[in-house]
Amino acid sequence: MGQFISDGSQLEETITQAVKNTAITDVHTHLYPPAFGQLMSSGVDDLLNYHYLIAEAFLKNRVEKEKFWGLESAEQAQFIWQRLFVDQRPLSEATRGVVTTLKQLGLNTKNGKLSDFREFFEGKSKTEMVDLSFGLSKVTDVVMTNDPIDEIEAAKWIDDSSGSLTSDRRFHSALRLDPILNDCPNTASKLRARGYEVDSDITCEKSRGETVTELSRFITAWIKRIDPVYLAASLPSSFSYPNQESRTIILDEVILPIARKFNLTVAIMAGTKRQINPDLRLAGDSVASTDISAIEAICRRNPNNRFLVTLLSREDQHRLTVVARKFSNLMIFGCWWFLNTPSLIEEITTIRFELLGTSFIPQHSDARVLEQLIYKWSHSRQIIAKVLTAQYLKLFENDWAITADDVEADVADLLANNFWNFIQRKPR
Repeated sequence: MGQFISDGSQLEETITQAVKNTAITDVHTHLYPPAFGQLMSSGVDDLLNYHYLIAEAFLKNRVEKEKFWGLESAEQAQFIWQRLFVDQRPLSEATRGVVTTLKQLGLNTKNGKLSDFREFFEGKSKTEMVDLSFGLSKVTDVVMTNDPIDEIEAAKWIDDSSGSLTSDRRFHSALRLDPILNDCPNTASKLRARGYEVDSDITCEKSRGETVTELSRFITAWIKRIDPVYLAASLPSSFSYPNQESRTIILDEVILPIARKFNLTVAIMAGTKRQINPDLRLAGDSVASTDISAIEAICRRNPNNRFLVTLLSREDQHRLTVVARKFSNLMIFGCWWFLNTPSLIEEITTIRFELLGTSFIPQHSDARVLEQLIYKWSHSRQIIAKVLTAQYLKLFENDWAITADDVEADVADLLANNFWNFIQRKPR
């Protein structure tokens, strides 16, 4: 056992350094390694064309949106740079994140120009940027989001006879099942084109058995192909369970049995409200409260399945945390999407510490652009350290003995071990 920490300032510094330096497993991203070609997003233009910034750029600008969508990527980035970084100060979390990223990459953020930033990225290979981004963020492992229904991505996996897509062992696959659960009719037609006899209406008793069999065959084939660390689904705020609708049938008769068979965790991300403003495309999605009774029911009815769960609405966080106290097969993870802002991360993380101790995963980046790892984890580490320090000081004030080893063990659990232990896997 290490030496006991003797005063509050030493405790704070110990926690700060532990959180700052501990290696992270980023449990949910939309990142790809260079082997995926055009699916990988990296560079300053991609950072600026992030859908958060697109929506923000239109707040004060009356330019016709169709004109923007007709621009080349570099022109779109120039437009956003002018509106959000030149015409005004980058005070939002999304814009500040770009500044943090550029600064930590060693670039001049005081007088730098977009052309200077582009020159820096053009001078680096994609592989170099992966190494640099992982190094600066101290992320050792990321979980991708892999969609077998997407024609472009599916073709890459199918054609990958050399195994190049999985050669970078820092990137782990996750099998995305959103299209099957949320858009069964359109997905069915795509699967039929690939030779799977799937009916567009799984509730039809006549064809239900065959459809269940064929969906199971499809998902099983992809599990064997990509070896996912979990199965994932982003679900609308209207998600309910159980009922007689297609989503419950697919969960109960296809996905959950397969997850048990292959000992795979199911990640549920619920609370999306899609396309409230279609003119913004990907940036047009919003948030609504989720019926947490559905989360309670799926954990209660399926005790032999494990569920990683994150919800999008702030209003749902307290109840979800209480529910996580009741089910050992539920692990809360991250502050997702619109909750990934400092004030909300601090509030939500505090609630979770107070109700769950260290039995949760405090954050994931949800990064879509490689270099976002740098700012998302820099900002989140500061908040996690602040909240953890407050909790530890309450112990310290009551003369509880604390060592640096205690702190480091708790931080390692929060930032990596809780995930791997819960899904019953080990990093490669």
